[in-house]
Amino acid sequence: MKKGNTYKIFLFSIVIIFVLLITSGSGYFWWNASSPGRTCNSCHEISPSYNTWVASAHREIKCQYCHGTALSNGWHSLKEKTNMVFSHYTREMQLEDISLNEGQILETMERCRDCHQTEYSLWSSSGHSASYSDIFLHEVHNTTEQLNFDCLRCHGMFYEGTINDLVEPLSIEGPWSMIDESKSGQPTIPCMTCHKIHSEGQPLTEPVYSEPGNIFYNRILENETVGFYSRHEKIHFTLEHLPTPVILTAEDTVKTPEDPIYRLCVQCHAPSVWHQAGSHDDHTPVGVHEGISCATCHNNHSNFQRNSCDKCHPMISNCNLDVKTMNTTFSLPSSPNDIHSVSCRDCHEDMLSRK
Repeated sequence: MKKGNTYKIFLFSIVIIFVLLITSGSGYFWWNASSPGRTCNSCHEISPSYNTWVASAHREIKCQYCHGTALSNGWHSLKEKTNMVFSHYTREMQLEDISLNEGQILETMERCRDCHQTEYSLWSSSGHSASYSDIFLHEVHNTTEQLNFDCLRCHGMFYEGTINDLVEPLSIEGPWSMIDESKSGQPTIPCMTCHKIHSEGQPLTEPVYSEPGNIFYNRILENETVGFYSRHEKIHFTLEHLPTPVILTAEDTVKTPEDPIYRLCVQCHAPSVWHQAGSHDDHTPVGVHEGISCATCHNNHSNFQRNSCDKCHPMISNCNLDVKTMNTTFSLPSSPNDIHSVSCRDCHEDMLSRK
């Protein structure tokens, strides 16, 4: 047996003994009850993750609540910790930044639901909860556009494989099937697509009720926790780092929404390489709605928009028409007037032509 393998087995044995010690009786209780600053942070490789967590809104939730305990991840956890110890002392293996794989992301998302039940319920009712089979076995889409590597940029950014490992055939001619059937029902856009869990933030605090006039002023401006996870770079970019795209109608530049939420939406709902509004999956508002944010009409988690008109419009418009029943895609999916690009002329062509 090679000397390196013997040393690795020796270190693995030490890890096993250590885990057994902390998971037995008082040792197990102490480890899980103690502050992460005295347990998890004792390993300097974990310090960067600890430092972001301690400044986040989740800092009052202990690490093991989301990540599990030493034994809850079974063999994977023991193997990972052994490799960390081996690398620490031998420098023979360069460890990547600590991150969760897709399976762990989905497990953690289930724990998110324990506290964020409303948000999880709204997400479940939205198009963003679509599974791998919903996306990659969609006959109409697959016959229109051939599946390719870039599909995973928005639908499966945490998937460890490639499009070749996920679905077959890569052709506009089906029938299509999942290579790994276990992926079929899994969501392609989990919470961590837009939310970085260790983002800076403040825990919820009760206001000083004896001074109701100061409640507004005493509130701390929250740091932005929304962003976009890049599959290729394996980095979560917050809104301030997302670029504002140039959107065109023919050769004219469209006024894009100033709300940074738009910069997030357009990462996936993007136009073609020619940047024309409405091309591909782009929904940048033009026409009468040019410049308004996606969040003006769409609920953050459910994307529900059927009650949005009343935010800006009275029940009856200036032309005595109910905006909710106008001939647009808001009212009828078969309407030729897309709500994202509708103009006055689309509904009032006869009136305008008489002037």
